[in-house]
Amino acid sequence: METFNEDPKPGRLVLPLVLIGMIATTYTFINRVAANNNLEIEPEESQVEEVVEIETTTEESTTTTTTTLPDEVITYLEEISSEKIQSIDLASKVLEANDNWDNESVTYQEAKDEFANFIEDAEQFVLTVNEPGPPNTFAGLIKSHEELKSLAQLIYEDTVELLEGLTSSDTGERRAAALDSFNNNINLFQQKIEEIVAINTSS
Repeated sequence: METFNEDPKPGRLVLPLVLIGMIATTYTFINRVAANNNLEIEPEESQVEEVVEIETTTEESTTTTTTTLPDEVITYLEEISSEKIQSIDLASKVLEANDNWDNESVTYQEAKDEFANFIEDAEQFVLTVNEPGPPNTFAGLIKSHEELKSLAQLIYEDTVELLEGLTSSDTGERRAAALDSFNNNINLFQQKIEEIVAINTSS
């Protein structure tokens, strides 16, 4: 006697079970691989590139106009700048010689010879400052140059007085006063040159 099968298609029950088993097996396999390799399973995030707009600003450039000096004025400014250097050199030598005498590191005759040489140097310095001078067409430069000539003459007279002070019978007061005057006139001479150059080269 045949047994009656109520479900003519028994495979309909088996298929869902097979699918559930496959899903469970896949999930277990993936978790085991991730754990063994220290992997983190994270949902993939889509990266959005941010477009940055660069704003360019145009800077306004300011132009400065400089006054072009005539060649003869430039030559004159170079001359007096050279004379300033000469005055620095002369002052350095005078101060060194005076210190050597005060420190008794030179003999009296050596000091006299040095101080006498300074008179000759200062005399030549006066001649250098006097000629050729500024261009005749610039009244302001001519007036300023007269002051330089006067200061150069005072510097020369100071060197003469320095020797007189060295050879005097006092205890050095005359020489000290001459040195103070010399230093003051040297400084005034250099400052005057700086003033002339600054006035004529400023824009």
